[in-house]
Amino acid sequence: MANIKSQEKRNRQNEVRRQRNKSVTSDMKTAINRVEAAAAAGEPTEELIRQAQRKIDKATSKGAIRKSTAARKKSRLARFA
Repeated sequence: MANIKSQEKRNRQNEVRRQRNKSVTSDMKTAINRVEAAAAAGEPTEELIRQAQRKIDKATSKGAIRKSTAARKKSRLARFA
């Protein structure tokens, strides 16, 4: 447990950020899983890929994932097109 007031505040801030990042990354992963499921079922994936790429870009802009991670995920999504 933190004894210093500034550390208590830092812990609160970190928890808020962790929850926000968790939400954003969860949305992103769900979109990616939808693309993979559609591709496995033989359904068209163009619109799903576009939505997943938007989620990846949003996660990057919010700082939930790094730029290189986003590029890698988008590159792997392109294989399903």
